Amino acid sequence: MTDAGDHTARFTENRELLFGVAYRILGDATEAEDVVQDAWLRWRDVDLPRVDNPTGFLVRTTTNLAMDRLRSARARRESYVGPWLPEPILTSPDVAETVEQGDTVSLGLLVVLETLSPLERAVFVLREAFSYSYAEIAEMLGRTEASTRQLGHRARSHVQARRPRFDTDRERHREVTERFLSVCIGGDLEGLMALLAPDVVLTSDSDGKTRAPLREMTGADKVGRFLVAIGHEPPSDTGYRIVEANGAPALFVTSGGHPFGLFQLELTDDRITAIRLIVNPAKLTAFDSPT
Repeated sequence: MTDAGDHTARFTENRELLFGVAYRILGDATEAEDVVQDAWLRWRDVDLPRVDNPTGFLVRTTTNLAMDRLRSARARRESYVGPWLPEPILTSPDVAETVEQGDTVSLGLLVVLETLSPLERAVFVLREAFSYSYAEIAEMLGRTEASTRQLGHRARSHVQARRPRFDTDRERHREVTERFLSVCIGGDLEGLMALLAPDVVLTSDSDGKTRAPLREMTGADKVGRFLVAIGHEPPSDTGYRIVEANGAPALFVTSGGHPFGLFQLELTDDRITAIRLIVNPAKLTAFDSPT
């Protein structure tokens, strides 16, 4: 096998892992793909015999590239129109067997990770999602193990205080999502109110590209009336399907065959406590398929 072939084979073996690291650090699938491509450009020029741990090298490179990109992305988001939410990704129903395993890729957690510094976020992701030791993470980030451990503990404490509590199994989550669709398009406000927690919060991400609330909406009455208003008696060319997004069921809506929005519900005690509505077309391309 040629040197070029060796480089390609080693990189391909690790590509899914690298995307998983970059996506969790960035919360943006498009940016994560760009980071993985940048990592490849660096990797192809490496002298392979001098690399003792190819996977470690690639994860270190990807992590540092992702942190740099996150810093610039956050500066750009200052001009974002309305709330910013992570870009959702399609996941397997059995997420335990994929790189997007567990709830470390959930939209709820990614929203919480936005409150960490890029360095704290990188340490948290490498430790909690990929089980690297603090010594390994310290080497990747060029820091002491003691300071890395401190960053990790601070990040974990911060996340645990704000992390969504998941106590509804997948089957029930899907049932609630299907019921949510039914009552919204049926104009059943009473039925919808039975699903919503009193302090439910709806956050919509549009970047001003489509009509959507530009501020968070709080309270069952306000959220319920808004959802019934936009969902009742939809146009005949509106389509719906339940998809697996970020490790949980989500409702994907199309209009005229084109993506309209993705609704993902956060449940506690079988009641909807948060609704994340993504209607920015740039964030829905992964779901735009005839399946």
